Amino acid sequence: MTQLVRVQNFNLSSDGYGSGEGQSLERPFGNVDPGPFFSWSGATAHCPTRTEPGGTYGLDDYLTRDFTNNIGAEIMGRNKFGPQRGPWENYDWQGWWGDEPPFHTPVFVLTHHERPSITLGDTTFHFLDASAKDALARAFDAAEGKDVRIGGGVATVREFLDADLIDTMHIAVAPVEIGRGERLWTSPDELVDRFHLEQIPSPSGVVHHFFWRR
Repeated sequence: MTQLVRVQNFNLSSDGYGSGEGQSLERPFGNVDPGPFFSWSGATAHCPTRTEPGGTYGLDDYLTRDFTNNIGAEIMGRNKFGPQRGPWENYDWQGWWGDEPPFHTPVFVLTHHERPSITLGDTTFHFLDASAKDALARAFDAAEGKDVRIGGGVATVREFLDADLIDTMHIAVAPVEIGRGERLWTSPDELVDRFHLEQIPSPSGVVHHFFWRR
């Protein structure tokens, strides 16, 4: 079975930004409100953080449920793991997600400052100073035949795109503009030389962009 490298449920603004400027402990997405990015998934019937009954069905709900389908490992950048920069002052910080992170797989965090692996629930974080290609080889081994998800942020997705290592992408584009920050594209058409692209608008207001290799 072929292992795929996937970007799944990655959120962008309509002008191509995945986060703002000035990330901090209190503001993981910098100077922007992340609510509009995630509201499409949060409103679905199968959102994992949903505590009340109800919720929407349809494509948004399907994609929310599909997020973990056949994922055996994730690769993320250090800025997705936490707000610190430079050498680790200590190892107290263990991510934004508490004692039960939502990944449930090995996660490989790309960083120039390695630290020992940590396990929280059934998620283990490994910290690698490695190229995209070498990190992907580690992730494929850990995924045990399943796919590898490139979880972000924008710089990490761009690194894997630039290395031509991504097979499929699902990008949810929200109807908001940020104007500055971490930008993935000025237009999704920048990628159609390598990928097929289909865009499907949702009643929630987002437009789902599906890319797959030509």
